[in-house]
Parts: sequence; C-alpha cells; structure tokens
Amino acid sequence: MTDPADLTAVAADLAPTGVLRASVNLGNPVLAHGTPEAPGGVTVAIAREVGARLGLPVELLCFDAARDSYRAMAEGRADLCFLAVEPAREAEVAFTAPYVIIEGVYAVPEGSAIREVGEVDREGVRIGVKEGSAYDLYLSRTLRRAVVVRGAEGTAVFAAEGLEVAAGIRQPLTAYIAAEPGLRLLDGRFMEIRQAVGTTKGRSAGTVRYLTELVEELKASGFVADALRDSGQSDGLVAPAR
Repeated sequence: MTDPADLTAVAADLAPTGVLRASVNLGNPVLAHGTPEAPGGVTVAIAREVGARLGLPVELLCFDAARDSYRAMAEGRADLCFLAVEPAREAEVAFTAPYVIIEGVYAVPEGSAIREVGEVDREGVRIGVKEGSAYDLYLSRTLRRAVVVRGAEGTAVFAAEGLEVAAGIRQPLTAYIAAEPGLRLLDGRFMEIRQAVGTTKGRSAGTVRYLTELVEELKASGFVADALRDSGQSDGLVAPAR
C-alpha cells in the first residue's frame, strides 16, 4: 500500500492546480464515447479512478482527435492524457505501459489489386489517415513508397479523394465498411497501437512510477476489463502485464 505521504506528494506534483485535468479523445470510440458534457469509456473510468485514489476532483477535457488531446498535454492545459505510445510523443510525454492494445488496419475498394497488408507500401498508393493519429505518425515514419494523405477523418479523405487505401482502428473501420458497400478490410494489421496513460516529462519520477504501478494494478484486478465491457468493447483488448 502506498504511504499517505507519498500519495499527497504525487497529488501535488500531478495536479498542482488542485484539480486533476485529464484530456480525453472522443475521436477513438474504443477508448471513449459520449459528449464533452457526458463522456464515458475506459479512459474516463481510469481518469476518475486516478482522481479518487489521490483524493482529487477530476476535470475531463474532451477532444475529437488525438492530436488535440496531445496538444493540451504538451501546452500544460492537461495533467493526464490517454494516447498511443509513439516516438514523436515521447519527447513530451512520460508514458506508462499500455492498458489497452488495439490494431491499425487497412480498407480498400472491393476491386483493388491489393490483397495483403504487405502490398500497400508501393508507388502510386495513397493512404487516407486521420491527421495526428497514432497510425498517421507510424505510417509517416515507416512507409517508403506509399503516400499518406491526411484529413479530419481517414475514411472521409479516402472517399472524397478516391484514394487507394484507408487506414484506421479495426473497430470503427470495420463499422465503416459495413455501412459502405464495395469496400473490404485487408487481413491482418499493419501496426499494434499501444494505448497508455501519460503525463508530462516534467513530473517527478515518483509520480510516473505511481501511475505506472496503478495501471498494472488496474489491469490485474479486472478494472480495465470491466470498464471495456461496460462501454460495449471487448475485454480481450486489455494489454498484458508489464
């Protein structure tokens, strides 16, 4: 059990305003849903649990995209964030181990000659992505021949510009295909998206250690699995123990 004095120090370091400000990305339906006035999902449950453990009121700052959630953290408007671990973010954010793992997948028109994930990175292929998403960052640093085309939503720019491929998270992209005849999902994944809790690099080592240990506890106790099920998501998304 963490010493009360240690909890007081963590609370003061993590939330110097006296309120734990957590940035939440409503643009990822696996992790969060609802409205800014009434958000829900596993990230909201974790944010509120951190606040309860530290005796802090929680303010949820809701955004429609990961890039905006990240910006709130980087600019000091948020104390806690829920983002995919990516090198471009690690310069500003100290991450825990992941609490959830989701998949980045591709969709193509039914008649596309592309049959496998490994065939996407070639000349003449344009991939629609949500700007600033984890898969935008990943594809931008790993693709050698294909071109990333960014938009407010990857599927929107894919449809509007007649692109060859749409990239996205498996669950919402699967739902998009179900509503849009003439598309198919490629088998497999192009990336594993490790969703973690983060705070700014300026926080103390003790604060980062506390968050890291708490995430492991919440995974082991079934808290994360329960929160996923409560929001209509699969508990199979829980990340393995560190």
